[in-house]
Amino acid sequence: MRDASVTSSSTRGFDAQDVASRSYSQPAEALEIDPGLIVAQHSGAGKANQYFLRGFALDHGYDIGLTIDGMPINQGSHVHSNGYADANFIIPELFGAVDVRKGPYFADEGIFSSVGSIRMEYVDRLREGLLSASGGMFGYGRLLGAKSFAVGDGELLAALELNNYNGPWERPDEQRKINGVLRWSQGTQENGLSITAMAFSNHWFGTDQIPMHDVALGLMSRWGTQDPTDGGNATRYSLSARWSQTSASDFSRVEAFAIRETTNLYDDFVYNLVNPLPLNDQTHQFDRRTVLGFNAVHGWKYNVAAIPVETRVGAQTRFDAIRNGFGDSYLRNQYDSIRDDYVKNYTHALWTDTTVRWTPWFRSTVGFRLDYVHGSVDTVLNPLYAPGWFAGAPNLIGTANDGELGRVFTSPKAGVVFGPFHELGNSEFFVNFGEGLREEDIRGALAHWDPAVGSYGPNVQLLTKTRGAEAGVRAKPIEGLDTSLSLFWQDFDAENTFSGDAGVTTYGRPGRRLGFEWTGDYSIASWAHAYGEVTGTHARFRGSDAVQKAAYLQLVNNDAGDPLYPLNLPGNAPGNYLMLAPVWVAKAGVELGEKTGWFGGLYYRYFGSRPLTEDGQIRSSATASLNVRAGYRFDNGWKIQLDAFNVTNQRSSAIDYGYGAFGRQDYLLFPGYAGGSIGVMDRHFKPQDPPAVRVTLSGPLTILDSASALGPK
Repeated sequence: MRDASVTSSSTRGFDAQDVASRSYSQPAEALEIDPGLIVAQHSGAGKANQYFLRGFALDHGYDIGLTIDGMPINQGSHVHSNGYADANFIIPELFGAVDVRKGPYFADEGIFSSVGSIRMEYVDRLREGLLSASGGMFGYGRLLGAKSFAVGDGELLAALELNNYNGPWERPDEQRKINGVLRWSQGTQENGLSITAMAFSNHWFGTDQIPMHDVALGLMSRWGTQDPTDGGNATRYSLSARWSQTSASDFSRVEAFAIRETTNLYDDFVYNLVNPLPLNDQTHQFDRRTVLGFNAVHGWKYNVAAIPVETRVGAQTRFDAIRNGFGDSYLRNQYDSIRDDYVKNYTHALWTDTTVRWTPWFRSTVGFRLDYVHGSVDTVLNPLYAPGWFAGAPNLIGTANDGELGRVFTSPKAGVVFGPFHELGNSEFFVNFGEGLREEDIRGALAHWDPAVGSYGPNVQLLTKTRGAEAGVRAKPIEGLDTSLSLFWQDFDAENTFSGDAGVTTYGRPGRRLGFEWTGDYSIASWAHAYGEVTGTHARFRGSDAVQKAAYLQLVNNDAGDPLYPLNLPGNAPGNYLMLAPVWVAKAGVELGEKTGWFGGLYYRYFGSRPLTEDGQIRSSATASLNVRAGYRFDNGWKIQLDAFNVTNQRSSAIDYGYGAFGRQDYLLFPGYAGGSIGVMDRHFKPQDPPAVRVTLSGPLTILDSASALGPK
């Protein structure tokens, strides 16, 4: 969608070469080109990643909006997590543009974009084609072919990707992925149209996070698993269209899409906390959805008293028809049903913004957004399959959570830019303020009954307000150097969390983030380029947690007679730390080489220690990695490339969580355990991958050039 002028210091735009020059081991990691963003994985090579940005643990996509060619990737009211954003289907080699934003300052950003957004666009034309074959350690293999041809008056782009990966785990991931893209387009992004079909299928096993104390005591390997059947499968099929028209005085763009997605997840995070051996605590979650929607924008360029003005008006709508649910399972065989619902989720928005260029060095943008979110939940749960039925548990756990709900939300936006000042390194200064919203899972907003514990409880609001401000500067103090510094603040009225394993949303206290983001990009010479970035954030809850204080006092007094007392105490005291909130994130890289001949690069990534509980007693480890690339580019366009990951063999964590669980190995420590505990409180982690090497051979796909005879060149 056509963007207005850059209105914040943290807005960035990248092209295909920028993405290709970075080092990443999985496709979604290519999104880490966004400064300050961390993309991590805790459960196999097929599950949606975990995202971290500006002091926010964004779960699987709660507040970071991902789109590809105008189509949303985030899935609202998803069975596993609200905003679930499975980006495993993206093909970074096809990127034509990647635009990143942060904060609630943009009128055309709404649901799932209150912290940030990443807009990806594929190329329309790839006449030279691309053939890429990669192989490496731990069973990694990937084959990609892509090429476009002239067909009629337009361009037909076709791409096919095949991928498999086992990983270093005792139970291999056995990931098997197939991915295809077919697009016919005419004209350009500014004046033209396109029709795109995509198809994606992914199957995998997944080693989840494991308890640190069992590894430290030598009871299990850091590459081991608590349940070798964890994993899942996912599919995504889409058909989308784009039409755009631009003239000297106005412009229009319309994007429409239809998406069909399915997800099956088998997870076991607390191991044997509830069910004793030979059972375990695995759950099966399924989500089937059809998504229909469109985005439209029209803009005008005009003068008022000789002052240039640009106004945009847009409309967005989306409808998700969903069937999802979950229950307990054993070895991927579900034996009860906790939730099973038909969900209808609608989001509609009208927005506008106006940019006024008061002088050649001063401009302002004011915007406004109106959102209407509504939907319904209708259970199809058979109470005979509800857990506890034969023990006399109420059979109202489904219908008690049925209903309809709708809410209207308004969000003002404003920003000013002044500069450049040549005497200050061509500097531009930015100030932004905006309000935004988070859409909660509609099942949680309607729920009155917690099916996991069998009790009534309050539901949460459907929409949560966020406010934010940012001040920053971008400058080019010397030739080839582009640098920026941004100071940001963002508040949430409630840090609500959705539990996919219970099907409920939990109230959270208000939260606040304060921080800074620095970036530097230096083109030293035609053969040398360097970049660096640092983000630091102070993230805290506001107010006090009386509920947690009361619960902690009960634990201290052991009122419930917990069989694992006092190992259930650490991390349960009240506090103000925002759990999993990243404090320090840093990335840096150096790339060397001309368009032909030898090339290489070094890539460093640092993900600092984070509090895993609100009292800060359990913290994650800091994660650092260094990747290396070396290769040779031939005159005919082919290249051979070697990528080495984690070359310093850092034995840290890819991701960490703090909670209570009971592993299979814990029976050696507590042989008589029969349930009834909140678990052994500990840091649960997914280890950082060990050193690995991959080799890629890639070049132009010329063998199909004769197909270009189908149409004019």
